[in-house]
Amino acid sequence: MKYSFIKPRQKTLVSPEFKLLFFFFSITIGMLFASYSFLKVKTLMYEGNVEELTNKGETLKQSIVSMHEKIAFIKVEKRHAEGVYTENTVLKESIHNLFDLVPEKITLSQALLKEDELILYGVTPSKEVYEFLLQAPLRSIFHRSYTSYYAMPNGWYSFVSKNYLDREITAQ
Repeated sequence: MKYSFIKPRQKTLVSPEFKLLFFFFSITIGMLFASYSFLKVKTLMYEGNVEELTNKGETLKQSIVSMHEKIAFIKVEKRHAEGVYTENTVLKESIHNLFDLVPEKITLSQALLKEDELILYGVTPSKEVYEFLLQAPLRSIFHRSYTSYYAMPNGWYSFVSKNYLDREITAQ
């Protein structure tokens, strides 16, 4: 007589349910290991990138500091160039004004312009023409004026005029 409706099966150490459970656990553990490996590799790559970017940032900071130094130097040079340009403009105007002072009767052969000194070489028809037409305006500009005359064979006079500005008075 049979007491069971199904045929008894043989008991195994590993059942099919356990095999299925083991298979899913293996896949899960494999996926976790793959995720961990992927994240570890990405972390190492990011650490390398961070180190590289840090070095690049330091290099950029150094170049920024260098650029600021160059900009400061260029600003100083610009101020210097503007000063030179202003001095040249003033000098040009001074020379233009000097030649405007010289009347048509007097001929200049040489003019030496220094910071506080003007030396003129030229020819004048008479001493009086020079004194009234050129020396009077020069005396109003300069503090000291000295003129030497040399007679020429044609009756005219060659002259050397030295005119000076005193530093103490110009500094005030």
